[in-house]
Amino acid sequence: MLNIFKLAFRNLLRYKRRTLLTSMLITLGVVAVLLFLAVSGSFKAMMIGQITDSMLGHIQVHKKGYLASVDSLPLNRNLTENQINKVKQVLEGNEAVESYSMRIKLGAMFSNFTETTNIRLNAVTPGAEMATAPLLTDRFLEGDKDGLIKPGEILIPELIAKGMKVKVGDSIVLVANNKDGSVNGQTFMVRGILEGISGPGGRDGMVHIDDAKSLLRIEGAEISEIAIRLKDIDDLQGVYASIKQELGSIKNKMDQPVFEVHTWEKISPFFNIAKMIDLMTLFIKIMLVAIVLVSIMNVMIMAVFERINEIGTIAAIGTSPGKIMGLFVMEGFLMGILGTTIGTVISLVSIYAMNVSQISFDFGRQSGLLLSPTINSGDVVSIVLIVIGIAVLASLQPAWKAARMDPITALRHV
Repeated sequence: MLNIFKLAFRNLLRYKRRTLLTSMLITLGVVAVLLFLAVSGSFKAMMIGQITDSMLGHIQVHKKGYLASVDSLPLNRNLTENQINKVKQVLEGNEAVESYSMRIKLGAMFSNFTETTNIRLNAVTPGAEMATAPLLTDRFLEGDKDGLIKPGEILIPELIAKGMKVKVGDSIVLVANNKDGSVNGQTFMVRGILEGISGPGGRDGMVHIDDAKSLLRIEGAEISEIAIRLKDIDDLQGVYASIKQELGSIKNKMDQPVFEVHTWEKISPFFNIAKMIDLMTLFIKIMLVAIVLVSIMNVMIMAVFERINEIGTIAAIGTSPGKIMGLFVMEGFLMGILGTTIGTVISLVSIYAMNVSQISFDFGRQSGLLLSPTINSGDVVSIVLIVIGIAVLASLQPAWKAARMDPITALRHV
């Protein structure tokens, strides 16, 4: 094996230009994939963070059937006090849960005493909400961020603020129906104006949970959803499965599940963008495989063609077909090693340089977000192994052809 390695290494040095060009192609493919993984991964993580940390949380718990009718914000599917306590027991017993926020979601009529429009509201407890959605205050376009919100105050979306010509400090009236059908109205002071959380047409505002209970005439504990934030989003699937299993075992008198649990991926349409990024990553990897496969196979076919006499000579002196095949496979393996080594070094240096340069980008109305490309060791190792594996596979056919050559025919070749 050592002799085969030495011969393969010497053969690569004999054809320096070809070896260099092939290695450069492999290097280019490795650099392209690793940099794309680092940059797209950073953007994806930033996008997910903006969505989950500004509104949704990582996981949400509702009463069974709530999400199916969420467009109408049904009050008759709110969680009761006993159900809330059961969820709290599960969450407080899970070390991966960092915080959770209980919310009441409702629809109301919004009036500036001249005109009226509809608004969707999230009623929250400020401390719990800020712990669960720490980037929420970054979406303030106007108003005091300190403490988020107090009883008697309302945060309104930019769309309604502009359409109704309402400013911070103005008084408005909310009118809502409770689940019994009775109507109630309440006056609020505009605390701040929010960027549309659900997009340019977003109509989501926010009030204090005590005000929502008063407006809806809710007595006792009653909420629409519980938003959960994890200590590490990488634990999402494991924690989700654990919470779903524990809450799924709780049944009502009709032996049906009481709760439904969803990750942010099932709730937000932005998850489709994240899937597109993953799909693009897959295509880039396929391109890398194609580059390596074509490059190595082309070089090895040419090597076999140019060295037919040499193959005939070593076969005539007793070199076994297995060793001849191993020689050419070793050359492909060494080119794969060389290309991936150089490509990995260039990629890691480039990623470090991008972090030092502090490249920024805009996402929605958020500007100056820093791009922090990172790549984990698992991705690097997997890419390196894929490239080397493809390099070896690409060498097999030319190596097999060389090993099966008839020595006499090969020696006669001109």
